[in-house]
Amino acid sequence: MFVQGIDIPEGLDPPNPTAWPYSVPAVGRLLTEPLEFHAPVTFLVGENGSGKSTLVEGIAEAYGLDARGGRAGRKYANNRPKTPLGERLRLDLTARGARQLSSGRRARTGYFLRAETTFGFAEAVSGMHGYWEENLSEHSHGEGFLIILQNMFDKPGLYLMDEPEAALSFMSCLRLVGLMHDLAEAGSQIICATHSPILSATPGADIIEVGDHGARRTKWDELEMVDHWRRYLSDPGRYLRHLIDA
Repeated sequence: MFVQGIDIPEGLDPPNPTAWPYSVPAVGRLLTEPLEFHAPVTFLVGENGSGKSTLVEGIAEAYGLDARGGRAGRKYANNRPKTPLGERLRLDLTARGARQLSSGRRARTGYFLRAETTFGFAEAVSGMHGYWEENLSEHSHGEGFLIILQNMFDKPGLYLMDEPEAALSFMSCLRLVGLMHDLAEAGSQIICATHSPILSATPGADIIEVGDHGARRTKWDELEMVDHWRRYLSDPGRYLRHLIDA
């Protein structure tokens, strides 16, 4: 592992806890209590607006990864300032993570994949040394995601993902589960924000559910989203009758 916890340290200019993003309970709790990572694969699960993507982006920025996404050790033409959380977040690094950061940008291994910017970013790095050889425009959205995953998630490192299931089919999600499991076995750390019950079922993964309560560890079969999916698939009408007039 590379990161064993995150928090927001006290400073001379403390953030306003009522302002975004600290008004989001999962983020605000970092002002008083760290969030620890206990396993090589961690999933942050929660509803839209729960703060899971904000946390992953903050970790990426604190680790020196580009906020739009991309591989560790690369600097891109991006003048966007860090987010308020990325500016303040403190990483509790393992000895391995500390060695990577102290060795300089080029020594870092890993990747930040965020679904909403992946293909815009891919166009910007197309043809650059160290990336994929395939022309993503000749592949479907989901195939492009898999090409990026297979080429960029290729060695032990810190891998951050924000809703990677957005472009993936059921079978492609299963392939990603296999990839994450193999990366973890090889010494990588993965932190992933997701809505997917498929991805979050990765064997050995630690699951943190974020929401109005802040953040709490839970088991896969106790997740609210897993319960909803089970109910919906067994009887869609139980949900749809509240939305669609008969």
